[in-house]
Amino acid sequence: MRWYTAVPTAVLASGAATAAYASLYERTRWTLRRFDVPVLAPGSAPLTVLHVSDLHMTADQRSKQEWVAGLADLEPDLVVNTGDNLAGADAVPGTLRALDPLLDRPGAFVLASNDYYAPRPKNPLKYFFPDHKRVHGSELPWRDLRDRMRDRGWLDLTNAAGELVVGGRRIAFAGVDDSHLKRDRYDLVAGPADPTADVRIGLAHSPEPRVLDRFAADRHDLLLCGHTHGGQLRVPFYGALVTNCGIDRDRVRWLHRWAPPGPDRPNGTWLHVSAGLGTSPYAPYRFACPPEATLLTLTARPA
Repeated sequence: MRWYTAVPTAVLASGAATAAYASLYERTRWTLRRFDVPVLAPGSAPLTVLHVSDLHMTADQRSKQEWVAGLADLEPDLVVNTGDNLAGADAVPGTLRALDPLLDRPGAFVLASNDYYAPRPKNPLKYFFPDHKRVHGSELPWRDLRDRMRDRGWLDLTNAAGELVVGGRRIAFAGVDDSHLKRDRYDLVAGPADPTADVRIGLAHSPEPRVLDRFAADRHDLLLCGHTHGGQLRVPFYGALVTNCGIDRDRVRWLHRWAPPGPDRPNGTWLHVSAGLGTSPYAPYRFACPPEATLLTLTARPA
């Protein structure tokens, strides 16, 4: 074989191997991340928060359902779900099967586009153009999922505020609907976060800076988001190729500061963006970015 035929063959073989790895292995390499977040008053005992997002569940994804259900063994103090749970009209039972043990824990959630609408085939190159036209499929039975989570005691924070007492600590919440779809109505939850609460948490599916800035200005301690899939396809030493929202690539996943500390805000505002647990059924690939949930341990800030 001549060199000029061998090189294209090697490139094609490498590409095929990468695609197989991304679709057959990494897409189901369920991963638990752990981060400590120093947001509690000095001397406070830790509080654990399990953050799940972007399940994009289909009815037959039993491995994912079993792994998510098994997260209940962590015995988190609080569970937060930041949306995009469904990937098909028949996915509600499987999603509830996955969440069922977690619904016994205190929890809160917001909804997002892939709770409302089914995914559709699309050109993945569109993600490189921020203003590309959104394409929605048929409406999903999102109310069935929402009602079951509500019935089990989870707070629906979709354009709403609320509070929970967890482990003897009072947590003040505010949340918005999917800002990627421009369904967020922050004015409904606007105003300074309760200064008497032990911790103040904001929820949004998509980490759009215009929304995060308002949460930070209202003095929330921690913001929890999903949507980005961590980039889904990442290049080693470069990172995410796209974020699919307004956030910068450096903060497309994991824990970062959004607003720095100030003289009257000793801890600023932390942001955790989950890389999520799923993919679209029409783009079932992940590379250098395994599907994941996160256990956040809220700890005492320095005195």
